[in-house]
Amino acid sequence: MLPLKDTVQSRSFPIVNWSLIALNVFIFFIILSLGDRAEVLVAVLGVVPPRLFHHPGLFEFATLFTAMFLHGGWAHLLGNMLALYVFGDNVEDRMGSGHYLLFYLLCGLVASFAHIALNPTSPIPTVGASGAISGVLSAYLLFFPRARVILAAGNHPCGPGPRGNTRIFESVNLGFGV
Repeated sequence: MLPLKDTVQSRSFPIVNWSLIALNVFIFFIILSLGDRAEVLVAVLGVVPPRLFHHPGLFEFATLFTAMFLHGGWAHLLGNMLALYVFGDNVEDRMGSGHYLLFYLLCGLVASFAHIALNPTSPIPTVGASGAISGVLSAYLLFFPRARVILAAGNHPCGPGPRGNTRIFESVNLGFGV
């Protein structure tokens, strides 16, 4: 089940949210245009835990940010951007643009650190905005506990209340494969 829209109206234009979506899509198309060389760039700009431990430096720590803007394929990108589109505008509206951007980046960093802690020897580059998106979704559930979300599967609204919110969170994460 994928979220299509919610019932919460934003009071302002979500400039940061739209900018994050545009930046993620733009970078995805740049990576696609590289063809066979894309894999090398993803390996360099993704989070690889052993590199952070064995060769700590500014560039290696920068991958904690660059990895948030790389995606492993169309489904990965579209799932994350759909969640950002449906939920991010309201979270930005509630937090304010500057705080929202900081929150988004911090959630992505926390997710990267969690991955590093759980997989300290993994040589596989980790990419994606899923950690940041999960933070945005969690903030949405806290800020808008009575919101209704229309899901693609059967067009049945979820919410309000904790049970409905849990269904939203589980549906979004299952739908996106997070």
